[in-house]
Amino acid sequence: MPPTTTVPTQSLAELAAENRAQEAQIAVGGGRKAIERQHAKGRLTARERIAQLIDAGSHFFEIGLWTAWEMYAEWGGAPAAGVVCGVGTIEGRRHMIIANDATVKAGAFFPATTKKVLRCQRIAFQNRLPLVYLVDSAGVFLPLQEDVFPDEDDFGRIFRNNAVMSAAGLAQISAIMGNCVAGGGYLPVLCDKLLMTEGSGLYLAGPALVKSAIGQAVDSEELGGAKMHAQVSGTIDYRDPDDPTCLARLRRLVSAVGPDAAVPPAPFTRYEALPPARRPEDIYDLVSPNSRRDYEVRDVLSCIVDADTFDEYKAEYGQTLVCGTARLGGFPVGIVANQHHQVRPADGPIQFGGVLYVDSADKAARFVMNCNQDWLPILFFQDVNGFMVGRDSEREGIIKAGAKLVNAIANSRVPKLTVLVGGSYGAGNYAMCGKAFDPRLIFAWPSSRCAVMGGEQATATLLDVMVKSYERQGHAVDAEELALLRDKVKGDYDRQMDARYGAARGWVDRIIDPAQTRDELVTALEIATRHASDEPFRVGVYQV
Repeated sequence: MPPTTTVPTQSLAELAAENRAQEAQIAVGGGRKAIERQHAKGRLTARERIAQLIDAGSHFFEIGLWTAWEMYAEWGGAPAAGVVCGVGTIEGRRHMIIANDATVKAGAFFPATTKKVLRCQRIAFQNRLPLVYLVDSAGVFLPLQEDVFPDEDDFGRIFRNNAVMSAAGLAQISAIMGNCVAGGGYLPVLCDKLLMTEGSGLYLAGPALVKSAIGQAVDSEELGGAKMHAQVSGTIDYRDPDDPTCLARLRRLVSAVGPDAAVPPAPFTRYEALPPARRPEDIYDLVSPNSRRDYEVRDVLSCIVDADTFDEYKAEYGQTLVCGTARLGGFPVGIVANQHHQVRPADGPIQFGGVLYVDSADKAARFVMNCNQDWLPILFFQDVNGFMVGRDSEREGIIKAGAKLVNAIANSRVPKLTVLVGGSYGAGNYAMCGKAFDPRLIFAWPSSRCAVMGGEQATATLLDVMVKSYERQGHAVDAEELALLRDKVKGDYDRQMDARYGAARGWVDRIIDPAQTRDELVTALEIATRHASDEPFRVGVYQV
């Protein structure tokens, strides 16, 4: 049976509106007073810098806005993890932009900050996006240094990626527009070009630490100011008096490369876009945040893909998954989407929507292979409860069928984009290209839920474990205490399933307005079709 959780009281449109309001609050960063302090230093904020850097009228496609949401409360929080990241167009060419937000703990790196920057470097590398770093950071947030500093996916990995991406021919430009301290100094120096503004500082150790370590008294400018690095050390390439002048120079340097191509390179292609058959806003009426309410996923797709372009693959077989080819904003794509109502196969019992059966897994595995053969980017729309369980399903080989699908997705060479529409539970998350399976970008509707199992099932399991633990300690749990425990366990678990909770931890890149799904995916396809993998499509040992 489908997982269940607390029944939402808001509509999908109301959830989207609430989401927009919360995003506006997060975008304020460290708050108005912190912004005023930044301005008092003669510096722009991270978002102001980005707004001046990108082409006028263009859209900044932000990634990881929700990172660190409701985390690090004991340290006063870290909105957006103190770094603003996303894809922006500079002089007609798309770039990944990573800008420290000095209004949040002086731009210091929390564990989530590092994870966010690494994710954006990965997106840039996969999609061959040149990078721009706007540096204004005090370095590692020392109270949490053990979770930032030493591991293979920690702070140092950022600099390793700088070097590897440079070797791969991926352009990187850095502008120091404030502090650049300690190990963080390696990031800009590992870039192809390095700009620096007056009043900024670049040094491995600041004046106080130098005094403590070797007894030398030196001021910030003499130690690592822009003039010193321009005239003495030769570390920087360009010295500018202020942020606007520096950003204008950065745009000129980018313009030497030229704009992006008007059409994606082979083997990808793009035709003239057609509007969808239905208004994108119809999604609000088609889908309810209440997972118990059924909907027809083909109706949802008709609000997203170009009209009259969807050709369904094996429409009468494996019906709990809808697969097919279409065009989206003119891009030819493959689609794998969970159906969210009961279906009746030609042979056998009724099948539950959102559940993966042997036939649907087999169908999807074959379809994914076809998309790789035809170089079609694959879009996954997740509203999945998991794989069917029970004696009959096991005897039919459900694990074997699931392994085929997982294998095909894991080894796909074409770009993969994932949208969490509703539930994303257990192994269903894996089989529908969850974060672990390298989607180029992963989106979530505010109604989506992600966990190893549904809330009611998880609550019952966790409660049983807790009660047995108390009993082993000699404590008998009465009915009143049991009810309180149940409410607490379920509340905690429901909170962890929330899309914002997952986005805070980097499980999704963007929480999107459902009515904007088409526009979001068109932008994602423009990014993801910049580069085709050099690897052939191969699956290794394959279950049959």
